[in-house]
Amino acid sequence: MVQRVTVPSLFAPPVYAHASVVEAGTKLAFLAGSVPLDADGKLVGPGDPVRQAEQVLANLDEQLRAVGSDMAHVVSTDVYVVSAETAVLSAVWAVVEASGLSIGPHSSTLLGVACLGYTGQLVEITATAVVPER
Repeated sequence: MVQRVTVPSLFAPPVYAHASVVEAGTKLAFLAGSVPLDADGKLVGPGDPVRQAEQVLANLDEQLRAVGSDMAHVVSTDVYVVSAETAVLSAVWAVVEASGLSIGPHSSTLLGVACLGYTGQLVEITATAVVPER
């Protein structure tokens, strides 16, 4: 069974769910890319990858809570940053590390990319998490 979740407290996604939960022995949630938009769909932190990373992680936390999980149960992430500069990637990664994601520990890929889906978007994170039994 697959349960697709759109988080009411986040922006309305155009054609995807914020998360998909698949029950297969252990319940897993596959979260759509968390982006730096506020609940009204406005870009947070234009030109500032660190501020955008903070918003992305806040949105990711909302996605996780909506499916009954949290940062400590994230098992995998992909972190996309619009930059070819390792200093910028490192600055974003410092925000990720401070978020509690590394408590897991989780596996992650940090990528510098040419562009992302929203105008002005500099950071996006996809995640897979265990949804613990309550």
